[in-house]
Amino acid sequence: MKSLLSNLDSDVKVLLPDGSAHRLIDYLLPSTLLMLAALLLMISVFLPYWRFRLYAPQYPAGLAVNVYVNHFEGDMREIDELNHYLGMPVLDAGGRLERSISVISIVVLGLLLIAGVFVHNRWAALLALPAIAFPLIFIADLYLILNEYGHSIDPASALGGAIKPFTPPLMGLGTIGQFSSFSSFQPGFFLALAAVGVVLVSLWFHRAAYKPLADARKGMRAAGAGGRIVPPVQGKAG
Repeated sequence: MKSLLSNLDSDVKVLLPDGSAHRLIDYLLPSTLLMLAALLLMISVFLPYWRFRLYAPQYPAGLAVNVYVNHFEGDMREIDELNHYLGMPVLDAGGRLERSISVISIVVLGLLLIAGVFVHNRWAALLALPAIAFPLIFIADLYLILNEYGHSIDPASALGGAIKPFTPPLMGLGTIGQFSSFSSFQPGFFLALAAVGVVLVSLWFHRAAYKPLADARKGMRAAGAGGRIVPPVQGKAG
């Protein structure tokens, strides 16, 4: 594979309208990175994004729940029983809309990144913007859900009158009375972050590859050169 890319790099050039030439790999690299970022986002759907473990006197080993973009896994029943005791909603009550549209939304983000492969101007960055913003949107939405949980305590429950409204932590240790929890982000979220990093790198290479082409076309027009401007791909002879 490395030898093949090396041969492509040395034998094939892209001729710009002003007569200068670029390596073919300069145009293949940003496209490859955009598709890689789309793949990372798709894979993240199958991995947990967030995890919390709840410790209580009756559960000294703790109860854990993994949060995926579209479902929960773990000790749901036991935690819901404790939430009822505390006067808090069941876990499934929060983020139902987000879970119902999460998979299709991530697929759309991936398709937008793939569409950027075929866009050779600044609009490629606009297509990539939703994927770049996705991890921040996830964090903000998770915070709002946790805040709603902690501020929906039923005062008529067994411990409802003894617990003040609170917001469970996004990360780290939290303590409420005799209960404590530990929260952390998981591989799915880190894959989404990695996708953002790959997108940013791809946009840098995308600009480096296609801005000279756009500038060359503008220069040709400014010089009064007419006719069709199509940069051909040519190979070196012999």
